[in-house]
Amino acid sequence: MKKFLTLSLFIVLVAVLSGCNMSEPITADSTGVWNHYFVYPLSLALTTVADWTGGNYGLSIIIVTIVIRFLILPLVLKQQKSMMAMQKLKPEMDALQAKYKDKKTPADQQKMQQELMQLYQTNKVNPMSGCLPMFVQMPIIMAFYYAIGRTTEIAEHSFFWVSLGQPDPYFILPVIAAITTFIQTRVSLTDQVQPQMKIVMNIIPIFILIAGTTLPSALALYWVIGNLFGIAQGLYLKKRMKLLKDADETAAVPSN
Repeated sequence: MKKFLTLSLFIVLVAVLSGCNMSEPITADSTGVWNHYFVYPLSLALTTVADWTGGNYGLSIIIVTIVIRFLILPLVLKQQKSMMAMQKLKPEMDALQAKYKDKKTPADQQKMQQELMQLYQTNKVNPMSGCLPMFVQMPIIMAFYYAIGRTTEIAEHSFFWVSLGQPDPYFILPVIAAITTFIQTRVSLTDQVQPQMKIVMNIIPIFILIAGTTLPSALALYWVIGNLFGIAQGLYLKKRMKLLKDADETAAVPSN
């Protein structure tokens, strides 16, 4: 499952950064579930906020990006809570795996899985609950990415020194996007992250830099704002995890 999730993340990253289907404008008449129920509502949100800000689509991208990140923050917190629950069980899980290390028969492996599931049930932990929030977040983030790229009004406006529909001529936004992506991955990394995932996360800033030099500046702006929010979120989550761990350790110490 871990290898599958790592590979899936990498495939999605490549697909997103390739800018597929960005040339087709999104409208209320666009057909398909993905276009009608995901991409177009977010495109409408961008144009609506731009109307409120005097036609400033750069500011609209910033505002809507921050709003979306706040809306999905509860999912991130739920994912973190699930990860912490799994970490608490890690010593018992390791002991169980060590117990069956030299037992390779199907019957033994089935028994190990049964004991593992019993461990989850006893501690009321769902090993898949940490994956669900991630799969809910991903379509929202990807839909917003496509909404930015396929909203024609954005391509016709400028924001500071860039035309939002064209690559940054000075490469400022792509470089900032790559740097903030690198910082965000460092903030997000924990001791429990698998080596395969670390490799993927180290490659992401390079992809961001390359893609940012060829794709519209609106997308690079989106990456920069999303990364800055992600950095702040990562620092908050680490502080929150430390506080929760300290509280658990205090509660576990018997009172005199």
